[in-house]
Formats: sequence, C-alpha cells, structure tokens
Amino acid sequence: MSLFVCVKRVACVEVIRKLIVPFRKTYIPGVRKLVTMATEENKPIKKTKPLLKIGTHNGTFHCDEVLACFMLQQLPEYKDADIVRTRDSSLLETCDVVVDVGAEYNPSQHRYDHHQRSFKESMSTLTVDKKWTTKLSSAGLVYLHFGHQILAQILNTQEDAQITQVIYDKVYENFIEEIDAIDNGISQCDEKPRYAMSTNLSSRVGHLNPWWNDTDANIEERFQKAMKVVGEEFLDRVLFYHKCWWPARALVEDAITERFQVDESGEILVLKQGGFPWKDHLFDLESELKIETPIKYVLYTDQNGHWRIQCVPIRKDSFENRLSLLEEWRGIRDDELSEVSGIPGCIFVHASGFIGGNKTREGVLAMAKKTLQKSSQQK
Repeated sequence: MSLFVCVKRVACVEVIRKLIVPFRKTYIPGVRKLVTMATEENKPIKKTKPLLKIGTHNGTFHCDEVLACFMLQQLPEYKDADIVRTRDSSLLETCDVVVDVGAEYNPSQHRYDHHQRSFKESMSTLTVDKKWTTKLSSAGLVYLHFGHQILAQILNTQEDAQITQVIYDKVYENFIEEIDAIDNGISQCDEKPRYAMSTNLSSRVGHLNPWWNDTDANIEERFQKAMKVVGEEFLDRVLFYHKCWWPARALVEDAITERFQVDESGEILVLKQGGFPWKDHLFDLESELKIETPIKYVLYTDQNGHWRIQCVPIRKDSFENRLSLLEEWRGIRDDELSEVSGIPGCIFVHASGFIGGNKTREGVLAMAKKTLQKSSQQK
C-alpha cells in the first residue's frame, strides 16, 4: 500500500470520528473500535465529593457524645460522615461539626461543647417556650439545634408539624434530659437516694468502655457498639411516641368527654380498651381542658378479658395516688375480697392500693364508687 493511500485512509477515519462523537453508540463497521477509544479519552473525570467529618474527643466515651454523633448521622448531609475521635485541635479544625470537645459553643461554626466554664445554657435559656432548666450536654445541644430536622427525617414529617413539635418535647423530657443531667453531674433529687440506679442508658454506655486492665480492647470498635446501643434506643423511643403514644391521646380525650355518663362525680374514666399509655395524656388534657375536679380512677380491660381499676397518681412520675383504693381491701384476693368489699367478682387489690381487678365492668365501677363514697364521708 502506498504512503498516499495510508494517509488518505487515516484522514477519512478522523473525519468520521469527529462526525459521530455525539452518537457514541452508533455502530459503523471498521471504525467503531477507533471511535470508542477516541471518545473514552474525552469523558470527564468524576470528582468524588469529600466526606463530612464529625469530631469528638478520644479516650473514654460517654453517652452524650455517642448520642450526639448518632443523631447527626440521621441527617442526609451527615449520613456517611466520618467520626474523628481526637483532642488534637489541628485535626478538630478540619471537622465540619465538633461535639463534646474544643471548649467552644458556637452554633454558627457547628461547635457544640459544654465543658467550658462560661457555658451554663439549658433548653429554657436558648429557646423561648421551653421549660427545662437542666444544663445541656453535647447531646442536648445537638438535639436543640438539629432535633426537629432529625425527627422529621425519621418520621417523614414536616419540621413544623404538630406531631413533630409534640414528639420533640416528649423525647427531650423523657430521654435526652436524663443524659444531659447525668453527664453534667446533676443529681435527680436533693436527698440521698434510697438505692443505686446503674442500668440507665448512660451507665450501660459507660460499661462498654474497655476495662483498665484490658490492653487488647479496640476502643473504636467499642465506640461503634455504643452508638448502636444508643441509636437503637433513641429510635425506639421516637417511634414509640409516634406510633403508640400519640394515637392514644384521642382515646383518653373521648373517655374524658364521656366521664359524666359513667358517674356523676366525673372522677372515673372508662377506657374503650386497655394496654395503651394514658397517664401523660390524662394530665395534659386535664390542664388543657381546665378540669377542676381531678380524675381519680381509670377503668379498662386486661389481657384476660377481666377489668382493672387503676388510681391516678398525684403526678406523672409519682407512686402516690390521688385517692388509693380502700385500705381494708389491700392485699386481699378473690372470694375473701368480694366478702370484705361486698362487691361480687373481685380478683385482687394490690398491697399498695394503686390497682385492683374484678371480673366485670360493673365490679370495678362499684369499687371506684365505694372508695369515692367513703372518702367523701371522711371529709
């Protein structure tokens, strides 16, 4: 083949290549391989977006920063973030968000430490409408600034939806605040406790740290295990309030509306079914509806199809009742209890007087009425 023919053939191929670049998958016999090779060179190089970094301290870990890291990773932007555990300030400066280390609280720079002497913030000082005065830990700070986003992401709701707002408060009051208080060394009561509490979430996280004499332990693996434990419990609590606790409110509200049909005193509620959480809703609704005469008893069915009578406590977290069942009934069962009370079908009354049982609705209602009647006579 002459030199002229070779040059001409190469030139023709080049012209065809330029013409069909926009149509990379078009098949042209004899030139497809050439075209494919040429266009591969023109493909843009994909740039990998660098992962965000969450910074926290190394060494012994605690429940607050473990939970803070987990909550942040529930957000899309931090889902795949690396967790950098260090006290090296130069490394912490490279992190996109830093929790529980650095001696700085600066939300505009995503710095959330609470150990510095100047830090005295609580939910009540940083938000206008919140009542909680417990000093915040890194968990509380992350929840304060990101909590509505986190809940909306988990529950698939809007940040400003009523359900998001309600669950935000419940999760703080019944989950986060405890962690804030323990990490800041705030006692639950002023007097010496009667017994030790060593199985709370903060304690369980603390137990996951390596023993002092375990030189083979991998503390980073332990930290990840702690995140799993804390994360599962956090998600379980959030979903409980969304799927179980909140729907029960309507049932309690219906019972309150119908209470005078049960007894003219208005102090006895009958729930349409048992097994759902009613105490929080009862206290909230009493306040919202401005009920002057406090409700004393709640009646509901148990898993055996029998009926229970339960006393309403003086506070949500109290073991003291507004009006306990009669003292002479307490600790007695079955026929003996029916004979003492004069009410057929009795099953039991607890030794503390906070709950009792009867085979029928009429039976527990009679137990409630008789206790109310005797109480009014003693006044």
